Amino acid sequence: MLTMHGVSKSFFGVRVLHEVGLDLEAGEVHALVGENGAGKSTLMKILAGEHLPDEGTLSIDGTTYSFSHPAQAQAAGIGIIHQEFALLPHRTVAENVFLGREPTRYGLVDRRVMERRTAELLAELDETGITPRTPVHELSVARMQTVEIVKALASDVRILVMDEPTAALAGHEAEQLASLIRRLTTRGIGILYISHRLREVFALSRRITVLKDGRRVATLTTRDTDADTVVRAMVGRELGAYYPPRARPGETGAERLTVTGGGNARISGIDLTLRAGEVVGLAGLQGSGRTSLARALFGADPFTTGTMTVDGRPLRPARPRDAVRAGIALVTEDRKAEGLALRQSVTDNALLVTRAVPSRGTPPTGRDVTALLERVRLRAHGGNQQVQYLSGGNQQKVVIAKWLAARPRVLLFDEPTRGVDVGAKAAIHTLVRELAREGLAVLIVSSELSELIGMSDRVLVMSEGRLAGELPAGASEEAVMHIATGGDRAREGAA
Repeated sequence: MLTMHGVSKSFFGVRVLHEVGLDLEAGEVHALVGENGAGKSTLMKILAGEHLPDEGTLSIDGTTYSFSHPAQAQAAGIGIIHQEFALLPHRTVAENVFLGREPTRYGLVDRRVMERRTAELLAELDETGITPRTPVHELSVARMQTVEIVKALASDVRILVMDEPTAALAGHEAEQLASLIRRLTTRGIGILYISHRLREVFALSRRITVLKDGRRVATLTTRDTDADTVVRAMVGRELGAYYPPRARPGETGAERLTVTGGGNARISGIDLTLRAGEVVGLAGLQGSGRTSLARALFGADPFTTGTMTVDGRPLRPARPRDAVRAGIALVTEDRKAEGLALRQSVTDNALLVTRAVPSRGTPPTGRDVTALLERVRLRAHGGNQQVQYLSGGNQQKVVIAKWLAARPRVLLFDEPTRGVDVGAKAAIHTLVRELAREGLAVLIVSSELSELIGMSDRVLVMSEGRLAGELPAGASEEAVMHIATGGDRAREGAA
């Protein structure tokens, strides 16, 4: 269906793609993987008509094309769904699906045709939770993803590019998307699937192409390879290096944070202890209360009942500033909206907390900030570079540096590696374990069970706003899900 051959591209004299080749068959899911900066997005933008290649050819069904505008690629049957959706939140689903190509009658938009066609497309995807007249801002992230797919289908797409489609989805939502992708392939649609989540890549794809430093280093048949081989091709090390050794018996110290009977409008009956030197995982389905618990500990949605201590001292944070002064830090799940000032420099972002809450010891010097950025292994063009131009993984490292500058004793992570490439994940995992060994207590909220199990000294599981169970290091994913779904045999599953 699609062949890209010898594609090269340079920006300002710097070559970012070196004679890359890629092909896609009808009804195939072909995964495209690599670290941030490997060239994946540039290659897909060439396919979508957003960039012209310097060299190389692109053909669809044997016909050679040279797209100079996205509309030309769309007319050839190519659709692209970016990680950040291109939807108008206060328009209806139908209005978004037909945005820019609304059917008309007598010179007016024919809403009846637009809504009927949208309903037909939703029915083809077995989507019953969305109506053509639903305003997009009322939808969950997963259903916004569906609207993007319906937009592509309405354009008679034959080749669909999906860029990190599950980055903002919970586990069960990602499974629903996987089912939807399989239905699309039965219609003969070819899908180029970009993801950092290797589990999804192996579950969905028939082939995997690996890019590194703008070059294609391998195209592998999925059933004939494994995760270690893919990771080696991407970053040059084994998958096992992702998760550093856990704390050994006796390495954890005194109680850093305790909660007894904590509760608010979203969670209740929380009894929790975090110890110095310990990494604790917090699992649960979407809506189980994981993020609500992290926000309560941080004073963003304060506890209204129960007691809380930090290093043995009573604390009831009524706002985040109180928690920061007590030595608690929260790396939120949405770094762009809640963690960074995107148009400010790396250095200014690293100093955001200490400037806002200056009571946490001596303010860091410029040398301190430089040391912090080196410690988090930041890859940037210096401290004056604007954060908006960094990759997702490096943006996350700046958020972590911002909190480390405040010298916390308790570090809360909400989805620490969401939308982060495998190399940055490994660096963050290593840093978390180093911080624990230095005496911090770490709580990690993550939708990736493999990450929670690989990183944690023990795993707490939430269900319906309560802590429903606790599992030791190395527990199985099945045991975690058994508790998370409220199984009657939770204790047996834990054992």
